[in-house]
Amino acid sequence: MKNKNFFIKSFGCQMNEYDSNKIVQLMNSIEYDQTDNPDEAECFIFNTCHIREKANQKVYSDIGKIKKNFRFKKKPIFVLAGCVAQAESNIVFEKSDYIDIVVGPQSYHKLPELINSFKSNKKKIVNTDLDVDEKFSVLDQFKHYKSKVSNFITIQEGCDKFCKFCVVPYTRGPEFSRSSESIIQEVSKLSATGTKEIILLGQNVSSYNYRDTSLAKLINMISENPEIERIRFTTSHPNDFDEELINMFGENEKLMPQIHLPAQSGSDKILKYMNRNYTKKKYLDLIAKFLSINPNIEFSSDFIVGYPGETEDDFNETLDLIHQVKFSTSYSFIYSQRPGTPAVNQDQLSPEVCENRLKILQDALFDYQLAFNTQRVGKIEKVLFENLTQNGEQFFGRNEHMIPVFTKKDGINSGDIKKVVIKDCNKNNLFGILA
Repeated sequence: MKNKNFFIKSFGCQMNEYDSNKIVQLMNSIEYDQTDNPDEAECFIFNTCHIREKANQKVYSDIGKIKKNFRFKKKPIFVLAGCVAQAESNIVFEKSDYIDIVVGPQSYHKLPELINSFKSNKKKIVNTDLDVDEKFSVLDQFKHYKSKVSNFITIQEGCDKFCKFCVVPYTRGPEFSRSSESIIQEVSKLSATGTKEIILLGQNVSSYNYRDTSLAKLINMISENPEIERIRFTTSHPNDFDEELINMFGENEKLMPQIHLPAQSGSDKILKYMNRNYTKKKYLDLIAKFLSINPNIEFSSDFIVGYPGETEDDFNETLDLIHQVKFSTSYSFIYSQRPGTPAVNQDQLSPEVCENRLKILQDALFDYQLAFNTQRVGKIEKVLFENLTQNGEQFFGRNEHMIPVFTKKDGINSGDIKKVVIKDCNKNNLFGILA
């Protein structure tokens, strides 16, 4: 009998992408094959993000389009997974009667049994248990590795910080560190298929601590694998770096000199309102400490503008932080109200003020991003090459600072680390020739 087809779409963060890859393997175990053509799908899975309102709205908009496309066909099974599912639970059925199964980000390992149960009983199902330990135990049995030069591995989930704008503690649960043994096993299996770079994922990845294994110790353990050339981690909280982890950037050559360190704001007042539990000075002192260990480190960050209570002076403090650090890349957003978070009940700034501030902030960030790339022109960069571009004419890779680099394809294979002379750039990319 021919396997059924399913279509999966991921919204939001890199951890959702990682989870979606595992969902594909789980679906394969019950004889469902992934398809890229939604018209031939017999099951849809949306792995959702609840961090920003627009992402939430897009989920329901896309469900409506699928419902319309299938109005003259047999209805497919529809699964809503991820953080929207966790946050809204039974409410999703009120928003869309097309949804059959609701499963949270710590429960998706139960998808095979949930789908089989729905097929038997035709009753809508909700499972939003927060049992991450069980999830990792199950997923360790469903690992099928495809060759890929750079791979993500989730090592930590959940958050205990309770920033007042953030839903993660409510949708992902408390901080949980995965066993170091299972991580090393996954690294070993990935390296056997050609993986050269490991990117460690977590909501607060720098808080990783499994028994006596800290993130620094885990990085050293991974670096002992001779096939792994590069190690990165994301995303970190500024309060989670101890001396051992900071010193790693001067001691372990496989740990790349690039750190994603969300600041959110440069105003001490707003940082306090957000419950970030650090000051602008503490953030800058941390930057300085990293640079004293390794002057080659570059930083990326996240910023929220228009947080409730933000004045023009507060906004200018954020701009000042940007001018001092000169981030190589950054992500910035207007504050988005999330139901269930403390900040949702505070007075909101006008959309016009928020949009104006976002433009000013992004202009400054993009100027530094372009300046950083321009400084690379004429220099030699070590590039880990990943794949051919879609037109087959160029090879794509990344330098040590995670910036995309494009060269002619001749003389390059996936997984090669080669020296490249940078000849040109734009805001997002570098272009060069083999040295």
